[in-house]
Amino acid sequence: MSASRKKVVLEKTPPPAVTKPYQPTPAEKAALSRYVARSNRRPSAGIRVTREKARVTTGPDHVDPVTGSINLMNALGTASLPFMNGLLSQIANMASHGSEPDEAGINFVLSVVDGIEPRDEIEAMLASQMAAVHLATMTFARRLAHVDNLSQQEGAERAFNKLARTFTTQVEALKRYRSDGQQTVRVERVTVEAGGQAVVGSVSASSDRGRACE
Repeated sequence: MSASRKKVVLEKTPPPAVTKPYQPTPAEKAALSRYVARSNRRPSAGIRVTREKARVTTGPDHVDPVTGSINLMNALGTASLPFMNGLLSQIANMASHGSEPDEAGINFVLSVVDGIEPRDEIEAMLASQMAAVHLATMTFARRLAHVDNLSQQEGAERAFNKLARTFTTQVEALKRYRSDGQQTVRVERVTVEAGGQAVVGSVSASSDRGRACE
């Protein structure tokens, strides 16, 4: 009795298609370079909220608390531990909703302050106030988009306009503080008529001393 044999045909599985890595466009490469430059500007500073049973604690978001504290002080433009603790406590109260600290809200405000790069405590306080005004402005912008009647619209418009003007004033105050009140106008092109005389150089203008040519 002969045994029947079956012919087994093995089909070759085609190799998976090789996907080429995405090649960024020149504009995207330039954007990536700017992102890397901003990322390498200095270490980021943040707060981590820890919840253990009924206790909530906050601390630097870093594996080393000392290094994390130094990063926070640099972000706030200070070398004073009491100033850092005091301002962070105020930021936490302002950026949080409810009785517990809001980690995302606190770190958003810190990112705003860090982005302004305060050079001292005055600039750090002003930057924190700018962040607070921005948050309030966006709150009333949301309310203005969801009003139910004319009274609510008018109230939200007034608050939004005041806060927006306040933010602009804060930006101008920061510029004046950083420039020490001095404004410099540089002359790039001078046209002199026949018989005239021109002075070429930088002209500094001060609000309390008038104008002086250097």
